[in-house]
Amino acid sequence: MAYAFANIAFTPSVRDQQDKHGSGGYARFLTDDRSGGDVLSDRERAFIQECDGFYQATVSETGWPYVQFRGGAPGFLRSDGDNAITYDDLRGNRQYISLGNLMADNRVALIIMNYARAERLKIWGRVRVEETPSDPAKDSPDGAERRIRITVEAFDWNCPRHIPRRLTEEEFGGEVAQLRAENKHLLQQLKDLQARSG
Repeated sequence: MAYAFANIAFTPSVRDQQDKHGSGGYARFLTDDRSGGDVLSDRERAFIQECDGFYQATVSETGWPYVQFRGGAPGFLRSDGDNAITYDDLRGNRQYISLGNLMADNRVALIIMNYARAERLKIWGRVRVEETPSDPAKDSPDGAERRIRITVEAFDWNCPRHIPRRLTEEEFGGEVAQLRAENKHLLQQLKDLQARSG
């Protein structure tokens, strides 16, 4: 059985381009020698649980892709033991483009980023929309209209080479607040010096 993501992504036209541009070695991912990439491990589950945002791609009935950013506090995207990912779908601008696309074609692709560590996880899956959360014991946040459950079919970790390093204020570990306080102190010292010399 081929490596799961290659089985989905390495179509004949993709293979033609790989061969044309000297990446023919990727053909090994389509052989019986390579398998896996379809069941989340502890590494993927931990990465998913700690993310604070991801990009979600769906396909419209006109064949056009639609990409949307979803964000929340770490833990809003959850991974369970059934090789699935869930999140509560919050009320937004009420265009329902992603939801409508998923009603016609339940395939979805996610890109989950950790800019601080230059890590990127791609996930392909199929969605089941739960208008009423199936597990009432799991609290849904205010504004949640439904739960999105994604059964993972494939995943792949990307090369970190071109991922820009970005840190949130929380990831700075308080350094921004410390720098602001230091700046305020230095500005006051400067004012005091100017007042004494003038």
